[in-house]
Amino acid sequence: MAYVRFQSAEPNAEGRHPGFLGLINNLSKAGRLTAEQEEFRRTNHAWYESRYTNPATVDPTVYDHSVNPGATAWFKESAEALVARAAGYLEILDAHGIRCDKLVSPQAPGRIIYEDDDQIVVVPSSA
Repeated sequence: MAYVRFQSAEPNAEGRHPGFLGLINNLSKAGRLTAEQEEFRRTNHAWYESRYTNPATVDPTVYDHSVNPGATAWFKESAEALVARAAGYLEILDAHGIRCDKLVSPQAPGRIIYEDDDQIVVVPSSA
């Protein structure tokens, strides 16, 4: 099983590499998205929310950095529709000068702390 993640090429102030959904949310909160981009964000977030589980709703501590330092979500490569839909987000990020890298790992890139049919959340081995 391979895993896929889209994350910022540059670390944020905390030294983390946010994923594409978080990056888009940050642009939205800062009021930097055009009306068309904001509509894309809302529509596609709703699509994702209707098709996959937010791990934090199952385990509220999954992204708690004191409990799971460096926890990151990865799509399973088999979740093709979820992975493919990231392309529109990446276009918006690129338009704002935010480079996102696609990472592919042939195995879980850390200790799995959450798993469902579409994704895993791991604490990286280096954390």
